[in-house]
Amino acid sequence: MARYIGPVCKLCRREQTKLFLKGEKCFTKCILDKRATIPGMAKPQRSKPSEYMIRLREKQKLRRMASITERPFERLVTRASQSTGKTGEELLKFLECRLDNVVRRLGFAVSLKTSRQLVLHGHVRVDGRTVNIPSFEVKPGQVVQVNPKIKDNVGIKLGLDYAARKSTRPAFLEFNEAEFSGKLSRLPTREEMSFPVAEHLIVEYYSK
Repeated sequence: MARYIGPVCKLCRREQTKLFLKGEKCFTKCILDKRATIPGMAKPQRSKPSEYMIRLREKQKLRRMASITERPFERLVTRASQSTGKTGEELLKFLECRLDNVVRRLGFAVSLKTSRQLVLHGHVRVDGRTVNIPSFEVKPGQVVQVNPKIKDNVGIKLGLDYAARKSTRPAFLEFNEAEFSGKLSRLPTREEMSFPVAEHLIVEYYSK
């Protein structure tokens, strides 16, 4: 199986930064606060990382935050490079508008993993049509709705409660609590995106 199914906290330790793969737990019970060493290393790395290593780690960080494997990620980079805008920002837009990420940012899930489960299990509709593909690209104007029958699901309740307390819903998404849905009103700006990476390093990595 290509997808990583091991402990996600190990990924945060490898990248030496929080990837927020567990939602709110990453703010309260982060393993980096207790065990900041890289997996497999007893002591922190002292040697200065090379230029290649810096770019590689930035690419790996984004790929792991978006929960996407290497080949689809490369295709997105190629597609972004053929766009008229900045390659790095276009890449982040594609990742931000993936269905699983939209479901997460609407507040129906606390993490990308749980939002992906909602999509895969057929609980999410786009413009009234059931879509079970997490990588489905949501276009501006499209309405994403979660099946109201599962509104009592524990994961959804936690996600909605967290979104309400932290006000995490971005301005480019219109949330409709009554219909248990949300609408992508426009494409996000760089400041509204949820991936704290230096995207220019990723572009440089693939340009060599």
